[in-house]
Amino acid sequence: MRCAFSLLLLFAFGSALPAEERDPAQGIVFCSYNVKNYLGPDQASAERRTKPKPEKEIEALIKVIAEIRPDVLGVCEMGSLAAFEDFKSRLEKAGLTFKDSEYVQAEDEDRHLSLLSRFPIVHRDSAGKVRYPLNGTQQSVKRGFLDVTVQVTPRYELRCVGAHLKSKLPTPEGEALIRRHEAAKLREHLDAILKANPAANLLCYGDFNDAKNQPMFSEITGARGTPGHMTDLAARDAFGDRWTHHWPVADEYARIDYLFASPGLLPEVKRETATVYRSEFWEIASDHRPVFVTIVPVEKRR
Repeated sequence: MRCAFSLLLLFAFGSALPAEERDPAQGIVFCSYNVKNYLGPDQASAERRTKPKPEKEIEALIKVIAEIRPDVLGVCEMGSLAAFEDFKSRLEKAGLTFKDSEYVQAEDEDRHLSLLSRFPIVHRDSAGKVRYPLNGTQQSVKRGFLDVTVQVTPRYELRCVGAHLKSKLPTPEGEALIRRHEAAKLREHLDAILKANPAANLLCYGDFNDAKNQPMFSEITGARGTPGHMTDLAARDAFGDRWTHHWPVADEYARIDYLFASPGLLPEVKRETATVYRSEFWEIASDHRPVFVTIVPVEKRR
């Protein structure tokens, strides 16, 4: 049963109508969510210490997403293709029908970027192999970058670029340094898009595994006041809290999941709807809280 507080959030920040009944011209809901190791039984491995996501967590996860009812859902930490099919099937049984999807196969064998959309995907530009030099060797952006263009209305396209940067788990090369290099490669990807089309409706989202005052953030946003600046939508919950992740080891709450909008998209974003969703099921579902925002399409003259 949904808690009254969760429903209040939706009425205040989102739409009370089911996604399939909403007129996209009146606004669409984009949601970014790290679903915490949605690994399937086919991925169980004692050697890699991987195990399937528990049924209790999956049930809570589906409830959370069903409460938000997004039109486009960007996901971090999706498991195998079989796990992705299971995820889509469970969402459909919960009344969420998505017409199209994207799944990125990168170097990380277990965790992947994926996306589900109520609207058709008309361009697929995801990058599964992204390399950069570090300490004399070539390194990979482990989860690559998800990049799709969604046809929201006949004359309105939304370009969605998703990322899941290096975790805070220690590595010999330095996890913060790796994260900065990955952020720089992501910025290159965004720059290429905006150079080709400065007016692009570009939304960058995902789990960036770092705080706003760290180099990652400035790498991705770019210089304030420039044509390529990506604006942080600074989501919050109904209490004004902005944290999106709980790290139990340190009992630390932090904002590491973000939504960034390009200059072309920003006027169409209802910034007051940028929400970190506080569900009664959030801590069972994942160690992250989902972040969503409403975008009202404005068809631009060509």
